[in-house]
Amino acid sequence: MVRTDHGRNTVTPVKSAIPGARRGLLAAGTVLALAGAVSTAAAVPATAAPPRPAHGAASVQGVWRMDGHGTVVSVQGGELRVWDTTALSCLPGPSARSQGRPAPDGTVRFEGAGYALTMAPQGGDRAGLRIHGSLGTRSLDRIAALPERCGKPGPTDPVATFDVFWQTFAENYAFFDRRGVDWDATRDRYRPRVHAGTTPAELFDILSEMTQPLQDAHVSLDAPDLGRSSMGQRAGTVLPDDAYDERTRAFIERRDLGGARLETHAHGAIGYADLPGGIGYLRIGRFAGYTPEYTGTEADAAELDRVLDRIITRARTQGRTAWRGLIVDVRVNQGGSDELGLQIAARLTDRGYPAYRKQVRNDPADATRFTPRYTARVVPEAGVPRYTGPVAVLASGATVSAGETFTKALAERPLRTTLIGGNTQGALSDVLGRVLPNGWRFGLSNERYTTPRGHSHEAAGVPPHISVPVFTEEEFAADRDSAFDRAVTLLTRRR
Repeated sequence: MVRTDHGRNTVTPVKSAIPGARRGLLAAGTVLALAGAVSTAAAVPATAAPPRPAHGAASVQGVWRMDGHGTVVSVQGGELRVWDTTALSCLPGPSARSQGRPAPDGTVRFEGAGYALTMAPQGGDRAGLRIHGSLGTRSLDRIAALPERCGKPGPTDPVATFDVFWQTFAENYAFFDRRGVDWDATRDRYRPRVHAGTTPAELFDILSEMTQPLQDAHVSLDAPDLGRSSMGQRAGTVLPDDAYDERTRAFIERRDLGGARLETHAHGAIGYADLPGGIGYLRIGRFAGYTPEYTGTEADAAELDRVLDRIITRARTQGRTAWRGLIVDVRVNQGGSDELGLQIAARLTDRGYPAYRKQVRNDPADATRFTPRYTARVVPEAGVPRYTGPVAVLASGATVSAGETFTKALAERPLRTTLIGGNTQGALSDVLGRVLPNGWRFGLSNERYTTPRGHSHEAAGVPPHISVPVFTEEEFAADRDSAFDRAVTLLTRRR
């Protein structure tokens, strides 16, 4: 969940649904999981959907309502635009341009600044939207025209901003019960403090304060005009940033690798080392930003393939030189694209398996209603070396977002796999990114990720099989790395 606006990284968010909503680390996802800044342009007049193509030809032209996310999509000519809606508001979101002519079945690829998506007719008045880098396909239903509010610029005063903020959470946030927050009571407590004379700084403090009890690392608020931002986190955890990543990497190189430097790849996101006794060590710091210039998850995926080809070789997976075990370290992982995590998992198995499921909250009036489950699967990559030996996965509270879904994927691996360390952060949902009437941006969790058996790890985090301290001040002071040592011992004994 890498984000630029918290000063932690320079990688554009990926695990989102709509551009610019990636959280303060590597944010996981927004509605459209695109990457870029949301538009605050003035609303344009509502436009009726164009006529259906002659002779029944399929087309994505028109206006569409997404199942979940509170989103309307309009496609006119070569432009796709997203509209963020609630019962109170309709604000223009990001846009993308079509690339080339539609395919024979009507499918169109659209691209924006650093993101791509594909929209395909599905017969009748239905369509599907796939955001590259975000799992699953969003279901769309054709509607006659944009909602009336989309053509009318709304108020931007503090009260209107508060109301849209609260309403967006009320209609989309998926975990009030799990996180123990009464959102109606929150409104009753904080709204009387907002009035026409509330200063921007005071409003920022109020909105930040009201979301802190959620302890959700995918809930964030950014006020560019104030130069301020905030985000949640589970109590007792550390959120990963560049400084923490550097501190822990240096500690590992000095203490665990005996002064040896990690072989680094993917623009510093991935490190590798050969350990004594035939054990491999793979450290993954994020699932995004694998190239110097962020150009989308497709470029990241291509770079990741090159990295995996170099690390997971035939010599390390077969014969007498094969790994006796592999340590996969995501204890400091800022998230990114779930697809990249599955891409790595596909090199660590010889058989396919379900990794996890996801659903989107889709009823503004009922927080228990979700879209049908989408099952993410790990599919072994053909024609390349694959490692099928024992794996020890190191994780902690600084394992966030796509780092957590990757941990879940390896936990389901149908081969010897052990999770060591602490619970992950507990912020697995993609990020629903929105813009407020006053131009501020915010994000929230609207998706439920579960194991294939239906168990959610939101809030509590993915638990380890073996619980040991991870990068505590006591561990640093004693020059101790209990998780790493336990993994080495475990893999050594399994020979």
